[in-house]
Amino acid sequence: MDHEANHELPSGQPVTSEEKLRQFYGEPSQLSQQKFMQALDEHCQAMVQLSPFVCIATTAADGSLDVSPRGDPPGSIQILDPSHLLIPDRLGNNRLDTLTNLTSNPAIGLFFIVPGVLESLRVSGRAQIIHDDPRLERCALHGKVPRTGILVEVQKACLQCGKALKRGALWEETYRIQRSDLASFGRMLADQTDTGQTAEELDCSINAAYEKKLY
Repeated sequence: MDHEANHELPSGQPVTSEEKLRQFYGEPSQLSQQKFMQALDEHCQAMVQLSPFVCIATTAADGSLDVSPRGDPPGSIQILDPSHLLIPDRLGNNRLDTLTNLTSNPAIGLFFIVPGVLESLRVSGRAQIIHDDPRLERCALHGKVPRTGILVEVQKACLQCGKALKRGALWEETYRIQRSDLASFGRMLADQTDTGQTAEELDCSINAAYEKKLY
């Protein structure tokens, strides 16, 4: 038998109900059951204000999921009130995956991290895209007001314990690699696409964008 060609999945049975899933785990603690809030308290707001990085989860019209990273100096995401956040949309690749998804499905999930802090913040709710709105002026950087922003209505928020970041040693040197251990981004894109550009040309273009086209 050609073992390399044998791609059959293991024969274990999938878990298809919460009742069965619970057989493998203990009961959630009282603390974990009470940690979700319907708005951002002072501690959640402090996490948002200090976070330079958030991942945004959205759902496309066909039901497929997308997670997009966003980075900005701390304080760039505006806390309008305990139930509303405004996330500026900066220059990107113009695919508009996140924004397009929100035009058909307003459900949104946010994951905030703060460098050096093991704990994180999870937020979920509903969102809409705004433009020509004076609130966007609060999000200006380097004299540039974002063309659009994501206005989030918070429906659920909770602080997340630091076990995941601790296990991943995210703020430590434990798993840090040399950049040369991976192919350059241009090399990866040249192998994955058919634009006619070489890896060197793509790397040059990417580096120029990092230097001159962040805002």
